Amino acid sequence: MPYVATSIVIDAPAALIYELAKDQERFPQFMPDVESVTLVERHADRVLTRWKTLIEDAPIEWLEEDRFDDAALRIDYKLLEGDLDTFEGAWTFTADPGGTLVALDVTYDFGVPTLAELIGPTLEKKVRENAEMMLAALKREAESQTRSRPSLAAPLSGTS
Repeated sequence: MPYVATSIVIDAPAALIYELAKDQERFPQFMPDVESVTLVERHADRVLTRWKTLIEDAPIEWLEEDRFDDAALRIDYKLLEGDLDTFEGAWTFTADPGGTLVALDVTYDFGVPTLAELIGPTLEKKVRENAEMMLAALKREAESQTRSRPSLAAPLSGTS
């Protein structure tokens, strides 16, 4: 199954970035290709959300479950239903000399083997570009918040 791993260093505390990533309903406000994220259910350690995004102006929709591990600053996500057969992975947030290393891993399958054979490299490129766009948007948002509220730049108890 195709897999894409992307990462970025963000000059902001890991706890702040993790909380921004958990607040997925706000993604359309600062992520250009995300049209909407609608909360379906909220629980203490997980959410169900309905996503609508664009890839090359083509709409893609799905229902996703995200599980939050606050202690490890990790979000695991998995498609439950939608336009893809498989779409799952994890966000991780770890200390880095430049701030926080945010990694986004994606395993995906569009469910059409002949399509994958014909345009597999193009699909991988689009998934990678989408993941990189999400990370870049998260970086802009986190660093903007850190600049506008300098008290956020100080490490939160036990995190960096």
